[in-house]
Amino acid sequence: MPELPEVETMVRGIREVVEGQVISDFRKCPCSCKPISLEPGLKSIRSRVIDQTIVSVRRLAKRVVLDLESEDSFVIEPRMTGLMLLSDPPDSGHLRLEWILRKRRSKTSLWFWDRRGLGTVRLYRKAELLTELGANKLGPDALVISLTDLKARCLKTSRAIKVALLDQKMIAGIGNLYASEILHLSQIHPERQANHLSISEVQKMHNAMKRILKTAIRYEGSTLGDGTYRNALNQSGGYQNHHRVYKQEGNACKSCKGAQIVRIVQAQRSTFYCPCCQAFKE
Repeated sequence: MPELPEVETMVRGIREVVEGQVISDFRKCPCSCKPISLEPGLKSIRSRVIDQTIVSVRRLAKRVVLDLESEDSFVIEPRMTGLMLLSDPPDSGHLRLEWILRKRRSKTSLWFWDRRGLGTVRLYRKAELLTELGANKLGPDALVISLTDLKARCLKTSRAIKVALLDQKMIAGIGNLYASEILHLSQIHPERQANHLSISEVQKMHNAMKRILKTAIRYEGSTLGDGTYRNALNQSGGYQNHHRVYKQEGNACKSCKGAQIVRIVQAQRSTFYCPCCQAFKE
């Protein structure tokens, strides 16, 4: 589930503690569940990272990146249920990896926790990272994409706009939850073809994208009914209390107060929208 706001919250939550720390050890935690994907192997990673300083912590689309002084980078993709934690995890049985960090005489731990085991952790060399996750593989970040670029990218595809927003090569960072929220604030029907949107509609979508994502970051992301997403200190996010349409099917629209939110399926993903506020236009 973690999308741009949740991953950005993870990054902000660990950055102050982790940047400038030296990795004194890196280990797998005892876990009897499905193993996560770790590349290269543990022995190879340890040989490259022990005694390395973490020089920066940043977000790359929906991934957490730990850049090392060697110019290697850990890239952690939480996927459905992964968390980066500095505090006690939701449970110890799903702890996957531990970075033991030191600065002067103090030590701390950074953990990767993943209930479903779908997350991935990779250690990339600088050239590998550019090849695998550079501009040819990921579109511009949703927080920084310009209106001109967004319009040009919409014109290049006839896919439904909701489906297009989920394409990380078109625009990076948006997932299923926030795509529905952005389109509702934009008053755009999720099945509209992207290349049929007017300039004013793309402008509204661009504004809504920045507003929704920045607000969700301020509330430290969305913790849904399963309670999986937690911030770096194992606390719930708060943006779920401000969802306009996501998982609100059957409830009255908070904008028009009349129509009920509808759920449809697009590209095997649930989409939520208001048929009044987001009436379909040719």
